[in-house]
Amino acid sequence: MSSTVLVGTQWGDEGKGKICDLIARDFDCVVRYQGGNNAGHTIVVGDRKYGLHQVPSGIMYPECISVIGNGCVVNPKVLLEEIDMFEADGISTANLKVSGNAHVIMPYHMDLDGAYEELLGSHNIGTTKRGIGPCYQDKMARIGLRMQDMLDEATFRDKLARVLDRVNPQLEKIFGLPTYTVDQICDEYLPMAERLRPYICESSRLLNDLIEEGKSVLFEGAQATLLDIDHGTYPYVTSSNCTAGGAVTGSGVGPGNIERVLGIMKAYITRVGSGPMPTELAYETDAGHTLTEEGYEYGVTTGRRRRCGWFDGVIANYSARVNGLTHIALTKLDVLSAFDTIKVCVAYDCDGERYTTVPEHEAAFANAVPVYEELPGWKCDITACRSFDELPQEARDYVARIEELAHAEVAFVSVGPDREQTINRSWE
Repeated sequence: MSSTVLVGTQWGDEGKGKICDLIARDFDCVVRYQGGNNAGHTIVVGDRKYGLHQVPSGIMYPECISVIGNGCVVNPKVLLEEIDMFEADGISTANLKVSGNAHVIMPYHMDLDGAYEELLGSHNIGTTKRGIGPCYQDKMARIGLRMQDMLDEATFRDKLARVLDRVNPQLEKIFGLPTYTVDQICDEYLPMAERLRPYICESSRLLNDLIEEGKSVLFEGAQATLLDIDHGTYPYVTSSNCTAGGAVTGSGVGPGNIERVLGIMKAYITRVGSGPMPTELAYETDAGHTLTEEGYEYGVTTGRRRRCGWFDGVIANYSARVNGLTHIALTKLDVLSAFDTIKVCVAYDCDGERYTTVPEHEAAFANAVPVYEELPGWKCDITACRSFDELPQEARDYVARIEELAHAEVAFVSVGPDREQTINRSWE
């Protein structure tokens, strides 16, 4: 099994957790390369549902090494809660590793995240207010605190004091919020650091050593392509590189070691938070309501109702290009069983100009009008199908149209939430 990047191709919530869990058993290591606990991956095992926010999906397999890479930001409290959850259920975390270079989400990051959103008012980004953006902001400003810093109290105190000299005036004078002391944060964070000490390592060296030994690595992305800080619908994006290229910088593994890129696409499209979404259907419409409720489109991390719309082939085409997709995993095809006919966006009309890939200019995308094709639905339950040939012809034709629009092969088709409800067409 070659090393592979798994990446979301829309605005997130495509079902990355399920697909990652499905194929993780075939890899020696799973590494999460960006994001923090603003992302949620849902994994269903039997009658147990796990919502993961920090720990990679490979944790479900005890022989698999699970790595939180240097490109991630870590909330130690959330990480320990997930570790405790797994250990209580008899799932070992002995093979969990955390990069010493991953940055730490601090209490003031969460305060500032909420304050920035409030300041933006109606133009807010729609963040989860988990402190992710401010943490990455400190990283780029070179004043961030890393996991390795917490392992030495003197270092942690010294760096923290310098950060608070800069942060506290913002909290107090700009936002009227409580400030922090070094002792206050150390009393909370240093005990957590001791519990996490056995997990912290030099992750880049670990990953490259594994590859040199002939081991396979699965690079697990959080969020998705249209939320990428460089290639997403800026400014309504997250603060890290969610695209396949982020796997390189977020793990410390060279690009020559990555052989395949598996893009996860939902059979329709959803988005949480603010920003343009050309194929959006109002919840009050029959189609919008059906997609939301049949697909149970509510966020794992926040519980917020997701915005829903028809499949966007323009975004599929764009994502295939910027990620270099070699394969696609198509999820939630079963949700479309409720429709007599199904619309697919094949292009945008932007002030009279036709686009088949996402326009670079923000204003053009914001005013994009979807150009639809209408395909026949199948109007039958497909959740028991276990091979592609068992699917109705209309469903197979729908998959084929997505392949044409994305210029990549659909290797997996998901027809339900359980592991066994995923049809493997061509993935080896």
